[in-house]
Amino acid sequence: MTDALLTSARAALAAAPPTGDPAYARYCRELADRLADHWPAVLKANAQDVALAAERGLSPVLLDRLRLTDAHLDGLRQLTRAVLSELAEVTAPEAGVPVGDWGVRLRTPKPLGVVFMVYEARPTVTVEGALLPVAVGNAVLLRGGKEIARTNEALSAVAREALEAAGLPARLVTVLDDPDRTQLRALLKRPDAVDVLIPRGSPSLIDYCRSASSIPVIASGGGVNHVYVHRSADLDLAAEVALDSKLPEPTACNTAEMLLVDAEVAGDLVRAILRAAERDDRQVAVRLDPRVPRPDGRAGARPWRIEDLHEHDLGREFLDATIGVRAVDGPHEALAHIRRYGSGHTEGVLARDAGVSEEFTRRVDAAAIVVNGSLRLHDGPTLGLGSEISISTGRMHVRGPVTLGSLVTHSWVVEARGTLRSPLTASRP
Repeated sequence: MTDALLTSARAALAAAPPTGDPAYARYCRELADRLADHWPAVLKANAQDVALAAERGLSPVLLDRLRLTDAHLDGLRQLTRAVLSELAEVTAPEAGVPVGDWGVRLRTPKPLGVVFMVYEARPTVTVEGALLPVAVGNAVLLRGGKEIARTNEALSAVAREALEAAGLPARLVTVLDDPDRTQLRALLKRPDAVDVLIPRGSPSLIDYCRSASSIPVIASGGGVNHVYVHRSADLDLAAEVALDSKLPEPTACNTAEMLLVDAEVAGDLVRAILRAAERDDRQVAVRLDPRVPRPDGRAGARPWRIEDLHEHDLGREFLDATIGVRAVDGPHEALAHIRRYGSGHTEGVLARDAGVSEEFTRRVDAAAIVVNGSLRLHDGPTLGLGSEISISTGRMHVRGPVTLGSLVTHSWVVEARGTLRSPLTASRP
């Protein structure tokens, strides 16, 4: 079974036109149209997945990750338009550069090859995976969580129709039906047939893929992210940053898990957060370490609750509307905490003191460092970098948003004009 899958994917890759061919632009348009045509069937399949997940006792937050709505369709169609608008620039060959007086060199884009994406319970990732890698000429194998099996089956049919309508091989997209990890384990042992592995999900999933395979990995890593609040910070801004960095999408990889705040302003910051939560009725749990003063209790309904921060909360993703607050004695203690517990994804600093911000950005090692703003700004489209399929915390090939340009490699083309190497070598001093 695994051999057949890989043979089909590699055959589709070989049969596909070169990167930059007009067929890929047609595919973007066809995928958008067919998503709209088939969306009622996709929603029906998704409702079955959500109902089964609810019966199994998944939390409301995880159920929201599974659930698709018409708003998701709008977002996915917008993504196809964005990818279409970016294709020409990403796939165009570079202008030639003269080499001495004998030739010209240039780089031309080529696909990475067969891309294997492993992810969990976000059905929108299935569409992203069927779109971005394929638009620049790759073949892709998509292995989502069993919780979205029916949704993925429906989306697989959409991608297949779009490929065929665009004149591309149907097996450029293969959605795997793998209820356990047997097939996953087999594919991870095939660096001869899989060129790139892109795991998206929990730290345990990413660690498993890294340790079980020698396939080159573009890994997003976990989002154990922090915001350091210096005593010079605007605390009302810090409160808004804290809530915006957590509440709109609590399970996202670029959300804040912990506020590290100078001890002398920790109590004031917590009060500012609670005021901001009450003003807009934003539900949030705030976990305080013993050094942070507790706010005065008040009767009546309120959108926030205060909890204790424990040692096991350090270095974890809460995956819900919870944020920790830990008091520190200045930037050095905050930096030490981040070095120990951070995942290298997104870190932030809030300070009016420019020297503090500069030192923080020099010493923190993460894919993105946000100064005086929300951690959720770490996003390819938001930063003007283009559509992304994930955010990489690795150090090789790409770090930060994995955009279309990160999903191609290049070949050097050398226009040699009959030049031989021996005379060039002989002429060197």
